[in-house]
Amino acid sequence: MTSPPTAAAPAAKSPAFRHELYPYQGEAAFLEGATSFVEDAMRADETVLVAVGSDKQAILRDALGTNPADRQVTFVDTAALGRNPGRLIPAWQEWIAKAVSDGQPVRGISESPWTTATAAERSELRYHEWLLNLTFADSPAWWLLCPYDTSTVEAAVLESARRCHPFQLAEGVHGDNSAFAEGPFLFDELEAPCDPQESLSYGAGALGAVRDKVTACATRHGLTGPRLSELLVAATEVAANSVRHGGGWGTLRTWVEGDVLICQFHDTGHIADPLVGRSRPKPHQLGGRGLWLVQQLCDLVQIRSTAEQGTTVRLITALA
Repeated sequence: MTSPPTAAAPAAKSPAFRHELYPYQGEAAFLEGATSFVEDAMRADETVLVAVGSDKQAILRDALGTNPADRQVTFVDTAALGRNPGRLIPAWQEWIAKAVSDGQPVRGISESPWTTATAAERSELRYHEWLLNLTFADSPAWWLLCPYDTSTVEAAVLESARRCHPFQLAEGVHGDNSAFAEGPFLFDELEAPCDPQESLSYGAGALGAVRDKVTACATRHGLTGPRLSELLVAATEVAANSVRHGGGWGTLRTWVEGDVLICQFHDTGHIADPLVGRSRPKPHQLGGRGLWLVQQLCDLVQIRSTAEQGTTVRLITALA
């Protein structure tokens, strides 16, 4: 496993952001914890954002009444963001900023699609949970409840979640989580590339060759039109970063695994910022937009970077 620079999860030191795990078993338990959480918020005149799957939205709406909008509850369709966890943090940042600007105390409920996620998506969802503590360390105070259905979520996923949440709701009691672990995040190792794979070394002046290689692999497997155009923009951004910041050169590998196309870039550079690409650039910001754009254009982005091993960036695009 590899890890980015140590960033002690600040939520244990500051109560501004309360990141709370809610292990539950079955629909009835979900409703019990979620409705209690929302109703407590209503009594405290807090506004609530609920980001859960459509099935949980339906039963929670019914439990809260016929017109939950009047109860200061907003439901969001996380499917609109796609399956890329790299897009979740900026979505939460924007909503929290709006709610705070309206002068409202804030709570949220967020349940990730663990049971339908691929292995690569689950890995990035774990990282997202860890990054939340870092992202909102200095934010206005707010409270996020993260439900995990223990009847369907794998034991390893739940164990990882326990290490990422400083607080826990258990048996109706909100309290500290003794399993929370400060320290560096331990990434899952990237799965080895599948055969057949193709490779290309690139440097300054070779971005056209990168685009040609990606195009050849993509079109051979039926990826064309706007989706291919988006992938080519993302691939160009990553390769250009290698030239500018990764030692002047890099290696591209392309292969198909199941129903996705994978483009992997590796160079000798090191990305020190764990949140790179996960905060929306400011309107007048100079630079720092490349990996943000990549996150918006690809179905999944995986970044592994250490000073010793360099940087690997995987762009994953669904073929269908």
